[in-house]
Amino acid sequence: MPRETLTREQIVQAAVTLLDEAGIDGLSMRKLGQRLGSAATAMYWHVGSKENLVSLACDRVWSEVGAHDPAELGWREAARRHARDTYETLRGHTWVIAATGAYFVYGHGMARVQDASYAIYEAAGFTGWDLDWAVNAASTFAGGAALSDASLDPVKQRGDTAAMREALAEAGEIAASYPRLRARLEQQAGVDEAVFVEEKFDFGLEIILDGLEARLRAR
Repeated sequence: MPRETLTREQIVQAAVTLLDEAGIDGLSMRKLGQRLGSAATAMYWHVGSKENLVSLACDRVWSEVGAHDPAELGWREAARRHARDTYETLRGHTWVIAATGAYFVYGHGMARVQDASYAIYEAAGFTGWDLDWAVNAASTFAGGAALSDASLDPVKQRGDTAAMREALAEAGEIAASYPRLRARLEQQAGVDEAVFVEEKFDFGLEIILDGLEARLRAR
């Protein structure tokens, strides 16, 4: 595809798809060009550099997080929905977390999400540094949970290979030598993974919101 017929929008969307499949290390202008039927030089012409492309792709992902009005929903329900949207978005695009640590990735998408989060906790009654820490507590939990839950199934992440099956068996043997860990793993065996992940996230988020609400009451 000649560079004149390509758009930045098309390149960024294709980059998001490639990043979802292969991560940051798997992204290159050559691979992206092959996917779009164009030369790598056309990618550079539209987006400038890999670093800028990653930043644009991150911004596209952040635009997926919805807006939740605390005046309409109440601050706690708005916070709950905002955190879950953030979690689900990052779980679907875990490379964004790695990109944030490896590149300077900041744009209107991330700024909009951050501003919305400040609006929610400001509506709750937080001010000053407490407002910053409330926003940080919720966003750190959502991001950490997304990264952790995306790696729950190592086979899905790394493939069903003999080496992976051997590693999983060895991990099970190690865990079995610790009584409390063994007991929990035995009870968790056979549990629907989707339900497990859902309940785990909800429990953690409600604990955070309970703590924030208690802090407001104490003030």
